[in-house]
Amino acid sequence: MTDAVRIANEDLAVTVSPLGAETQSLKTADGRDWLWDGDPEFWTGRAPILFPIVGKAPEDRVEIDGKTFAMKQHGFARKSLFTLEEQTATLCRFVLTDTHETRQSYPFAFRLAIEHVLEGKTLTVSATVENRNERPMPFGFGFHPAFCWPMPGMDKGHVHHISLANRNEPAMIRLRDGLLDLAPLPSPFSEGILALDHDYFEDDAMIFPEGAGDRLTFSAEDGPALHFAFEGLPNLALWTKPGAPYICVEPWHGMAAANGKGGALEARPFTKILPPGESTCFSWSVEIDA
Repeated sequence: MTDAVRIANEDLAVTVSPLGAETQSLKTADGRDWLWDGDPEFWTGRAPILFPIVGKAPEDRVEIDGKTFAMKQHGFARKSLFTLEEQTATLCRFVLTDTHETRQSYPFAFRLAIEHVLEGKTLTVSATVENRNERPMPFGFGFHPAFCWPMPGMDKGHVHHISLANRNEPAMIRLRDGLLDLAPLPSPFSEGILALDHDYFEDDAMIFPEGAGDRLTFSAEDGPALHFAFEGLPNLALWTKPGAPYICVEPWHGMAAANGKGGALEARPFTKILPPGESTCFSWSVEIDA
């Protein structure tokens, strides 16, 4: 199956592609689409799934159990064809399992299930990772959804904010040549609020390893608001290409390799180590207040 799947209720309609189990659209009943449309002028992604790494590896190579494997930025799941396992009016679940090809870069047996569920004005996207090996399985996982900025019906004159529910001011780190510079930088948040500006992204993503919490709101001044909740995802990144009309709100468990720390997968910050035969879940949800 290669056609996108559509799920809907009276408030929302969502389409999901089997390629990468990637969300393609998120529309309210009035027809407005809140998800970035993948315009290739800026970026063809919309909401890629990041597995089994988040970010880059030195020279696009990771080390596992002393052996080196080719691994491109953000891993292979986003470029893999998933299988539709279940679909109802308001739910779809796509599954990816290991193949001969995946084991050439990631020598583990795994099952990755991505589920989209609608309930009222809320979309929840969850991931379940299962270790089908008799040894621990290290990996990173992340979501990378992009949302329209400015929001539908707004223009560049409306200031857009990211507001952390915990009102924290988490320290920020940056990337250098695609790898993490672990030196903490002052927080751009003031009492949990950040007024978005494209200038912030001249130096690539804004990454918050800890402290951003599990809830935030992306909102437009005198306009709509998107309320997010995260589970099992302690890291947060915000990213766009300067001048592009979208903002990525990215919750992660795992980050890019750090400069000077080598390519070992287990050495990457926040790498998850999943015991044999066990599974773990991650999720993000968004409620549209428009």
